[in-house]
Parts: sequence; structure tokens; C-alpha cells
Amino acid sequence: MDLIVERVDVWAASIKDQPGGVANKLTALAEAGADLEFIVARRSPEKPGAGVVFVTPLRGDREIAAAGQVGFTSASGLHSVRVEGPNEPGIAAKLAQELAKAGINLRGLSAAVIGTRFIIYLALDTGDDAAKAVDVLKAMS
Repeated sequence: MDLIVERVDVWAASIKDQPGGVANKLTALAEAGADLEFIVARRSPEKPGAGVVFVTPLRGDREIAAAGQVGFTSASGLHSVRVEGPNEPGIAAKLAQELAKAGINLRGLSAAVIGTRFIIYLALDTGDDAAKAVDVLKAMS
């Protein structure tokens, strides 16, 4: 299996739960030239009227500075791994099963298929877990 496996930095910002809450943050990043591969936004049930948006990647000083100006910070407590490869039925289950066999607990998983390729972002609890996940998944290639 031909997999691309890498650790990634994820950036997070609080958003207002109202029209334009996400758009305002993403517009600032777009104007700085960010070419985002992954965006997740959601409400924060514990904070009515608020939400959070996660993005990756941010590259270069200009993008990082723009992100900081609109409230993004590196989500240092969120250890993430990006996995890309040829799509096949059950691929997410296969990857998750290998991680489970290695004793790795997932904090989160987001996946999509575009054409003949899949992309999965894994969230893990620790940097050690992320490093171990990279090793396990690269061994599958």
C-alpha cells in the first residue's frame, strides 16, 4: 500500500456562532495566501454562542502572522497525523485496526475520498502516540 504519512501542525481559533464566524477567519488566511488542505469547524456546546475552527497547514511567516491576528494559535495539545493513499473499500477500518493492535487510542479521525485517493487526519493524545502512529502506518506501505 502506497501511503504518505506525516505529522502535521493544526491551528485553532475561537469563532462566534453566527453568520460569518467561520468566513471571517478563513478570509484572513486566504488573503495571506494560505492554501488550506483541511478545515473543521464546530459549535462549542459548553459555550453557547461560540465555536472553534481547526485548520492545516499554515506555511511561512505571512500566513502565521495573519492567523495570529485573527486569533489562531498552534493547537499544541492536539497531536495530528495526516495519511494519504489510494482509496479502497475498508481502508479507514484497516488503518484504525492496525493502530488499535499497536495500542494507540484515537482522539479523533476525519476522512474524505477525492477521486481515487483518500485522506485521513488522525488526532492523538500525545506526541509519543503520534510518533508511534506514524511508524505503524509507514510500516503498512
